[in-house]
This record gives sequence, structure tokens and C-alpha cells, in this order.
Amino acid sequence: MDKTVENLLHQLDDLIRQQRYQSLETDTVEIKPVPSTGHQWTEVFKSANAFLNTRGGLILLGVKEEQRPRGFVFTGWKEQNENNVRELPLKFTDKEGKPLDLSEAFRSEVVPFQEGQIAIIYVDELAADRKFVFLPHGDRLEAFRRSLTGDARIPEDVISRQEEFREEASHATELELVPDLSFSDLDLDKLNDYITQLNRPVRIETVKASLEDARAFLDRKCFVKDGRPTTLGVLVCGKYPSDWLGFRCHVHAYVDVPQEIARDKQDFADNIIPLMEKAFNYLLRNIRIGITPERGGTSAPEYPEDLLRETVNNALAHRNYSANKQVIVAIKPGVHICIKNPGSFRPHLIVRSDADNTPVRRIIPEAKARNPKLADVLRVYRKWEGRGIGMATLVGMCLGNQIDVPYYTFGTEDVSLYLPSGQLVDERMERFFQSYDRYLQEKMQGDDLSTAQKAVLAYVLKSQWHNDQERYTILLTPDNNHLAALRDVEKARLIRKHPASLPYYPVYVADPVLASPDNRAVLRQQLGIAFDSLKPLAKDILAIVHRFNTYSSTPHVNARQTAFTLWYEKYSKLGTRNSLMEFDGFLRKVRYEFNSLETEGFVAKEGRRSGFVLAKPQLLL
Repeated sequence: MDKTVENLLHQLDDLIRQQRYQSLETDTVEIKPVPSTGHQWTEVFKSANAFLNTRGGLILLGVKEEQRPRGFVFTGWKEQNENNVRELPLKFTDKEGKPLDLSEAFRSEVVPFQEGQIAIIYVDELAADRKFVFLPHGDRLEAFRRSLTGDARIPEDVISRQEEFREEASHATELELVPDLSFSDLDLDKLNDYITQLNRPVRIETVKASLEDARAFLDRKCFVKDGRPTTLGVLVCGKYPSDWLGFRCHVHAYVDVPQEIARDKQDFADNIIPLMEKAFNYLLRNIRIGITPERGGTSAPEYPEDLLRETVNNALAHRNYSANKQVIVAIKPGVHICIKNPGSFRPHLIVRSDADNTPVRRIIPEAKARNPKLADVLRVYRKWEGRGIGMATLVGMCLGNQIDVPYYTFGTEDVSLYLPSGQLVDERMERFFQSYDRYLQEKMQGDDLSTAQKAVLAYVLKSQWHNDQERYTILLTPDNNHLAALRDVEKARLIRKHPASLPYYPVYVADPVLASPDNRAVLRQQLGIAFDSLKPLAKDILAIVHRFNTYSSTPHVNARQTAFTLWYEKYSKLGTRNSLMEFDGFLRKVRYEFNSLETEGFVAKEGRRSGFVLAKPQLLL
């Protein structure tokens, strides 16, 4: 039993004894009493089917969730139900109704709990090229997927797209034969290392005494085809992989700084697992490390370690192995990490539209691996986690304020992922929201934005600003933990669906008042032709004054507030935002321009207030 399950059982035990309720079910955890009838077992089969088709999970049998009063009741495991658990892997079919044996995706254990026992059924996610599997229901077949804490039927159009993907996956470049390579060029020790990992926690394959003994296993795993190694086989257990695969098993990494002497450049070439480790360690070694006051002053990397590891793993798992090009990792300290990957997105995952005079450039998140057999191998090595699925992880960490909004740019033969340094709701966004706080409160019927609502609105706004620069951001989908905040912000009309929205993938854009804060046309109309002759900084200052005057609960804005707002929105250089010397110089310029604007009658103070408002039009005549 792993730590996650131990913690779950400990929480459950406390809640039952204290007669308290706390939601414990997630997209990977289902809690049920032991079914007493065939119909109730159908619900267990449905959850197992959803886990197989989504990200895997566990089903805990022996605890009932009561609705009134809300809480958990221990009902215990009954041994007479062992046959139902044993037969669970045989309950599913393919799309044509052909029975399947999915024993390798299931394991179970009975563990002590309170004064009795409970059963835990572990369900592994199926490889992308084996989905979807179906559950017979009367005269029809149904497929389910996990959505938050429930099981939902998979729509027919999604099933159809998956069938197309299965056909594509059968011809994936990972399965191509490697020219001039023979069966003996595979490494037995590397193969047995893979088998050792495969046997955790339950032994399912014997260690091989020779390559000849392994022939059937290698063929079944697609490491060889027609007696010759495939790209997949060489990536996992080939001798001297770079001799045969060239740049397909290379990572080029460097630190992007102006001084050539300070650039730490490294080239890594190896089998897939050590290659991932080397690239990850390089990132960890070269990112900035700060100190956090938590736990007595511990070190805090600029990016979460889990994010770095998964980003590297995904790059090598998803890359196009038909292209003899290396993965490139570039670190710009304090600015971003960029990972350039050979390949492209499938066309149906790209949303591009200029309708409604609002450019949108979004990527629909998808858990399907371009190289599904390789992804299956990586899952064995814990390099491809069932619940960590690349884009969803990026969005989740971003909404959790651990990173800023990630984005992609496209080349002719590659895709670059940028992970900007910083946070989603950063100093810039906090000051931006402050300058619109009265407007936001009116939209929210007098309430302040919650932390989750701020995160959703910031994500949509920053996505839009990236999209304006031809950068592609990841689409917010309704099946994440931000759904409630998303609905609240949409109900308040702070975001809306764009005409490019798809049936299951709404594309959100922000309220135009927030999305386009540049109000120079309004200023020119209000202040007259004299506005045209002003310096760029003076025009920017007037734009901030107008924003506070119109949308803020503190309409009189002073030079310091204006300087901070402009600094974070426009004038600071990435990587130098904490430079007090640079900001102080900018603040002096803003104060000077305010004095000039007041002298020329563009801004004025009212009464004894310390802040400024735009001058009334007649003062400029």
C-alpha cells in the first residue's frame, strides 16, 4: 500500500470516528459500500470502466456515504464477493463487442480497517492506443470517462475521434524499423531492467536469460517487428542508441544569457530513461533557487520540480521520432524555460480564429500520446503518471499560482513550449484588478473576486494578450477544479464564449473593457487634438488616470500608483522587476510628467485630495 492510500484511509478513519464529512472522492478515487445486488455491482463496473478510459484510479469497497446526515459509515468487506472482484477484468469489450481480458490493468488487496476489512481495487489507465473499452448494458455498449467525482458517458463524436487516433497510432513512428540494425543490437541488461520495473508491485513477467528467450516478449511489446528492432526498442534497450537513432535520442540544453562564457551548454544522448533524467537534472541545476520563510527558511526552486520533470518527460514522449532533430532546452534565467520539440499538434487540437475582432489562438488539451507504446513504457518507469497529463498539469499549476501562463509558438517543423517565470496572479494582475475594482464589484453584484475567480479571470486575460502576439495558450476546459469559479465569472459577464467555441470546448475571452485597457481613442476625444503632441509616457500616464477615474473605487490616482501600474504592465524588463534602482528612476520620470501634465491642464487635483483626475474638457480650450 502506497502513502497516498495510507493517507486516504487515515482521513476516512478520522471522519467516521468523529462523525464528520469531508469530500474524499476525486477524479481518481471512488468510495462505495460492498454491493449486495447485481445492479449495484454495475455501478462498480462503470467506475472501473471510467478509470480505464481516463487516468486510472482506485475503488474502495466497504464504506458507505450517507446523505442525511452527511457522512461516512463503515460497512466492511465481505469475502463472498471475491469472485466479483476477480471477474472484474473480464467485464469489458472493444467497440465491436469482442470480450477483453484486462487483467494486467487490475490489482486488488484486502486491508484491515477499524474493526474489520475493506477492499481496494487499483485500476490502471489503458494505453492511448487501447482506448476506449466498453461496458455491455442490455443490447448496447457504453463507454465512460471520469469527470470530477462522477462517471459520464463518452459522446459518440469523441469515440469516433479516438477510433481515428487508434488507426493513426498503429502506424506511429515509434514502431518504424531502424535501418541496418539487428536483433543482437539490443541490450539484455537494459531489457531486464525494464522487466524488473514492470514487475512492481506484482510480478507479471520473468527476467530473461538471453535475447532469444525474450523474443516473444520483445515482439509483444513492439520492441521488435519481423525480428528487427524498432525505434521504440532502441529507445528502451538498444546498445549505443545515438549510433542508430542520431538526434532522435539527443537533448541539447543551454542557459541563454548575454555573456557567452556563462552559457552552460550540454548535449545529452542516451536511451530514453537516462536521457530524461539527464535533461531534468540539467534544468534543476540551472534554474534559480530562492528562499521561502516557510518551514524555517527552505530553498524554493523557481519552478516546481514536478512540473520540470513532467515537462521534460512529455517532450520526449510526444516528439516526432521520424524527424532526425534533437529536443532543445533553453533556460533564460528569471524569464522563461523554452523546450523546442520536433513535431506539431494534430490539426483538430488547434483553435485559431479572428472572428468578433478578437484573435484567439488556443490548444485543446489532450492526454493522448503521439507515441502510445512509448508512453506505456514510461508509465512503467513512473515517468508518465496517469493523473499528470501534460497540459492539464500546466493549467492546474498555473491556476494554483505556481507558474505564469504557459504558451506555445509554432515553427515549420517544431513546437516550442514556454514556461514564463513568476505567477499567474502576480503584482501586475493585482494592480490591474485594483485599477478596475469598482467595475469588478459592480459586475459581481457587490462582491469582491475570490482567489479562484481572480485566477480564472487572470488566465483568460493573459491568454488573450498572448494570443494577440500569435502565441497559443491552453484552453480552459470545464472538467477541471476551476469549474465553479469559471461559471461565476461567466455569469458576471466578465468573460464570455467566443464564436470559435466548439460544442465540448468553449473558448473564453474577457470583457472588452478589461481585455483592451488602451483607451487612447477615448482620451483623444475627451482631451482634444493636444493629446497627439504628448510624449508616449505622458499618454500612458493619462490612460492610467482615465482608468482609475472611470473604473476604480479610488478614482484619484497619484504618481506612485501610476508608476507601479505602468511598470508592471509595460515598462519593466523581464528579469529585472525587483530592481529598486530602475524603478526609482522610472518613478522620477512619472512624477516629472505628472507635473508637466498638471501645468498644461491635462490633469488636476480636486479639493484636498492627493491624487489626480483628468481635467475637464473646457480647461483645455
